Amino acid sequence: MNTATTTLTLNEGYFAKRNVFDWLFAALVLAGGLFAFSTYSHAMDVYEKGILLLAMPSAVALGWFWRPLRALMLLVAVFSLLGIVSYQGQLARAESVFWLKYFLSSQSAILWMSMVFFMSTLFYWLGMFAKGQGATMELIGSRLAWLAVAMALIGTMVRWYESYLLGSDIGHIPVSNLYEVFVLFCWMTALFYLYFEAQYQTRAMGAFVMLVVSAAVGFLLWYTAVREAHEIQPLVPALKSWWMKLHVPANFIGYGTFSLSAMVAFAYLIKSQTQETRWFRLAPLWIFGIVLCFVPLAFRKSTAEAGGSYWLVYFIIASLIVGGILLGRKRIAERLPTLEVLDDVMYKAIAVGFAFFTIATVLGALWAAEAWGGYWSWDPKETWALIVWLNYAAWLHMRLMKGLRGTVASWWALAGLGVTTFAFIGVNMFLSGLHSYGAL
Repeated sequence: MNTATTTLTLNEGYFAKRNVFDWLFAALVLAGGLFAFSTYSHAMDVYEKGILLLAMPSAVALGWFWRPLRALMLLVAVFSLLGIVSYQGQLARAESVFWLKYFLSSQSAILWMSMVFFMSTLFYWLGMFAKGQGATMELIGSRLAWLAVAMALIGTMVRWYESYLLGSDIGHIPVSNLYEVFVLFCWMTALFYLYFEAQYQTRAMGAFVMLVVSAAVGFLLWYTAVREAHEIQPLVPALKSWWMKLHVPANFIGYGTFSLSAMVAFAYLIKSQTQETRWFRLAPLWIFGIVLCFVPLAFRKSTAEAGGSYWLVYFIIASLIVGGILLGRKRIAERLPTLEVLDDVMYKAIAVGFAFFTIATVLGALWAAEAWGGYWSWDPKETWALIVWLNYAAWLHMRLMKGLRGTVASWWALAGLGVTTFAFIGVNMFLSGLHSYGAL
């Protein structure tokens, strides 16, 4: 009886906190979801119907949990529907309708996302060094990050519709190839960062986190240019499964938060060595600089297109970034939040990422059993996913059981970015296997 009373009290307290706008948002989400269900349920199997029905209360709960998401969802819904309606069932209208051609077609929206993420990164870094106007610059960077996330989601939703305009047998959720998942990675990483930014009331971390987002955008633009990856392609048979709608997003929540934690760890190492002047003790900067500047070498091994003018520009920009961080590390350290905050963000990002990566691994095993007849085949992608999982499982174990903190934890998290990057991209570049449909 006491347990039931306590549960009832907690539930009443939770719902009592809701205001009229919360309930209005919930009504809009449920109305939209039920309309979609009634209109398209005939084209869904039982699993897809279940996903849609579960997505509705999940979206409401997310909007109630973090209220800025409500505005984001509604903005994305309005402009995605505007784009969809503007097509009038004809893909060719993307070249004749002004707002489709320049803003709302999937490729236009994703190009806007790319430019705005670069601008966001620039303003976050200007905020690091601007005297007296740093907070304003960081605020602009934050607002631009929100705008970039919105454009990424609009581009994703419109691309989903565009795939069905090509043919009902071609249509699919846009998380099936490297181009699409890089867009997914960018907006998920940025959105998780924006949550931590709001929770800790500090924007200085954005300068570091947006570096990894901008690097992903740079790769996306290069990949689009050399492979025309923005073109929508039919799914290979193994990907024609409802499992993809769950496995891939869960996987990239892991990739995104692991990358976020690594960049926060890098910020921690910079701040913890503020007073260091001996060059050989500035190891984090030198290692980060070498990796950042010489990434193009990896692409020379895999594609003939790499090493050209695009990567020369990349090398120059990367060198300037590293040099700027090296020369301005004392100013950067002053702007960063306390070491305790950085450590806490690093831990929470890894904890969230590990939970979702675990779910994604289990879902992937179930999908593999359906598609290939076995839960685990030691495919290179599976093997490296296991390595990533073990790495962060060990990190969390040491954190919770042995009190792992500070410099050692930061180095470990930063090294984890290398492991995660190889699992994400390196396997596709250098190894082949059952996941070779995602090869570069």
